[in-house]
Amino acid sequence: MPFSTLSDIQSRLDAGQTTAVAVAKTYLDRIAAFNGDLNAFVDIDPAHVLEQAEASDAYRAKHGARALEGLPIAVKDIFCTQDGPTRCCSNILKDFHAPYDAHVITRLKEAGAVLVGKTNMDEFAMGSSTETSAFGPCRNPWDLERIPGGSSGGSASAVAAALAPAALGTDTGGSIRQPASVCGITGLKPTYGRVSRRGIIAFASSLDQAGPMARTVKDAAMIAAAISGHDSMDSTSVPDAPAVDWLGACDKTDMKGLRIGKPKEYFVDGMDAGVRAAIDAALAECAALGAEIVDISLPHTDAAVAAYYVIAPSEASANLSRYDAVRFGHRCENPEDLLDMYTRSRDEGFGAEVKRRILTGTFALSSGYYDAYYIKAQQVRTLIRQDFIDAFEQVDVIATPTSPITAFKLGEKTDDPLTMYLSDIFTIAINLAGLPGMSQPCGFVEGLPVGLQWIAPAWREDLILNAASAYEAATDWVKTPINFGGEA
Repeated sequence: MPFSTLSDIQSRLDAGQTTAVAVAKTYLDRIAAFNGDLNAFVDIDPAHVLEQAEASDAYRAKHGARALEGLPIAVKDIFCTQDGPTRCCSNILKDFHAPYDAHVITRLKEAGAVLVGKTNMDEFAMGSSTETSAFGPCRNPWDLERIPGGSSGGSASAVAAALAPAALGTDTGGSIRQPASVCGITGLKPTYGRVSRRGIIAFASSLDQAGPMARTVKDAAMIAAAISGHDSMDSTSVPDAPAVDWLGACDKTDMKGLRIGKPKEYFVDGMDAGVRAAIDAALAECAALGAEIVDISLPHTDAAVAAYYVIAPSEASANLSRYDAVRFGHRCENPEDLLDMYTRSRDEGFGAEVKRRILTGTFALSSGYYDAYYIKAQQVRTLIRQDFIDAFEQVDVIATPTSPITAFKLGEKTDDPLTMYLSDIFTIAINLAGLPGMSQPCGFVEGLPVGLQWIAPAWREDLILNAASAYEAATDWVKTPINFGGEA
């Protein structure tokens, strides 16, 4: 059972072949056995997990099954939950317990899901490798000496190793898609505004979006269906967003009539040759399924990383100013005065990467530099968004590599932040434009997974699901066994 898909587990539950308690025990046993190797989970309360499973079985017996009844789902440590701590893998929040559930957590509970614990992440979601966590680095189950991607690396690692069948992540510049790629699973970032941000600890408010990470396209769609929808308490949640038939969109088995854009800017020098070969083979398979591959251009792609690393740190510097040791969070011992309390508490509580981004953002917003950096970056963002609008007049969806490389070794890039930032070179522009994106497995290079990224116009997640489902049905990449913790 551990390597079963979410939909397979649901079928067994619906048929009475197992119970939510039995399913929960299976995953709790795997977490107990293997989390020490991976460090994918940073908080778990087995007794509470079993309480949720028992309640789910009781609900099913009395009322029937809800959409995610009894299904175990892991949660990134960025979502506020009343049950247990929410620390964003930062020392500054080491003792924080949220007074309310994030909107998406409420939606999962209302759908009958069993939440199995908090997963590791880069501190405040700032990173591409899950090495900046205050709880230590997470590892990739395909190779324990390599990173699982970031910042949702714990969620990706947990799903890939079958410590959970699915998980929630967040994506600010690729933090769902990039770890999904290097861990060989499926990850979906919905259109900005599709899923409520209320109760997600903010990194960059105009970029952050929650989404599912799972084994298959259908599994991701099941979670997306449960967590999406308008939230009147979130001003960035769009009230009249076009509806999506999430599960119906997963029925496609061919690509007849589909026009797939292949942007030349995403096939560049420096990309791993094996990754490029895997993507080329995936596009050839798409053509065999009836798609038309169209060469396109997204001319401002080369400015995306620079624009992102002005906008995101600027928003982070504002969002993280609330951690002042006054109302909550870490407070230094024996401060001499108020200023000393502020400075020492923040210095002790934040890690090096978070400090780097706060300083970068504060500089970009400072007097004399605001117009030169922040305003200019927002202007570039507009140009990037227009590139996609123009491209979608020619094609239905766009296909690219998710990451230019496979998982690199732990510690390999920690001393070179600029090189680390380039890990998200193919994912960042999608966040700047507010578009939906998905990564799904499409091959291996020397035993390490490669991800194929799909991009669609705003609110057209159905087109992504159509294409990804057809590709998944025609290939066996999601069935590739992983040599970790037993048979897949």
